[in-house]
Amino acid sequence: MSVVLSYVSSVEGRGALSFGFAEARMRGTDILVIAEDDSAVAPEFELDLAAARQAASAAEVVVKVEPNDPDLSHADNLIDASYRDDVELIVIGIRRRSPVGKLLTGSAMQRVLLDAQCPVTAVKPPVRSAV
Repeated sequence: MSVVLSYVSSVEGRGALSFGFAEARMRGTDILVIAEDDSAVAPEFELDLAAARQAASAAEVVVKVEPNDPDLSHADNLIDASYRDDVELIVIGIRRRSPVGKLLTGSAMQRVLLDAQCPVTAVKPPVRSAV
């Protein structure tokens, strides 16, 4: 079994990483990272994964990185992964939005929430102080 972790090189994407590692550690399973576009080859990718692994105390969690199908959107890659027999959860990072913002704008991650076959956990980044 595995937890699929959506990686997007953003505050929202990094916000979900430590939660995904903690969830995989708790479930005793591995993580399958599906990175948006070519963000898995960016220099910060390995640093983000290492920081999330350390924050979640998940040194024993095995990480696999799956290349995207270039003909599909990031959301479609995640939705397709949700139909695999060995996937038990998808973890995504989402933006904080106002109620009006939720009404007026669509989102790729909203499609994942609505169309995925398995449970999806949406993680918001931590709230920063206004000071």
